[in-house]
Amino acid sequence: MLRYITVIAALGMGLVSLLGYTGTTRAQQNPITAIDIALEPDATMMQHARADNARLLKAFPQGFALDATHHAHVTMLQQYVRTVDLDKVYAAVNQILASEKPTSWKLNAFKYYYIPLPPLGLAGIVVQPTDDLRRLQQKLVEAIGPFKAETGTAAAFFTTAEEPDVNKPTIDYVAAFVQIATGKNFNPHVTIGVATEVYLKEMLAAPFEPFTFSPAGASVYQLGDFGTARKELKALELMP
Repeated sequence: MLRYITVIAALGMGLVSLLGYTGTTRAQQNPITAIDIALEPDATMMQHARADNARLLKAFPQGFALDATHHAHVTMLQQYVRTVDLDKVYAAVNQILASEKPTSWKLNAFKYYYIPLPPLGLAGIVVQPTDDLRRLQQKLVEAIGPFKAETGTAAAFFTTAEEPDVNKPTIDYVAAFVQIATGKNFNPHVTIGVATEVYLKEMLAAPFEPFTFSPAGASVYQLGDFGTARKELKALELMP
């Protein structure tokens, strides 16, 4: 089950996209909110991510496009928090980001990977973990701890009338994120899309030209089904 949960949550932008997102936001006033604290990549990474996304869509048109509700990002922390404390969460994260200055970091994108979901796979660009990224993640874990809710239900997630459900593995994964996806288990990446495994194996077999990029922003999102960052709750401040 743990392996299944990890696969589902690692979808990043999620298979829900394959169904097509056409609904409107359903207002949610749940006491618990499932959040994703994410770094927004700069133009260099976005250029690569969009080009790769277009490449995957050409090979598999039923996939999803990077857009306003499927924005390329690097997840730092997923967590259940008390909705009433969201403003405190934003303030705590802003304080940490001000001390870290992540826009000065040079991060190395060094390979593709994909998560097999036969006959498809979900692909991403893998980012080399750094001491800076791990330190920031640990600070976020500690800072958000006082506002943490141990678990939540589907009502904590972003849903629409057309997509009202959140699967149990996603719900469980957010509760377990700190235990299974931080520290030595942290795998920073930018999800780029979906294609067949046959195509993705060929893609991974070809040479990858590493490149560097920097965080250009940060946001807190409300999570959707399959661990997607669906709704921006707060754009955060990054010091130059």
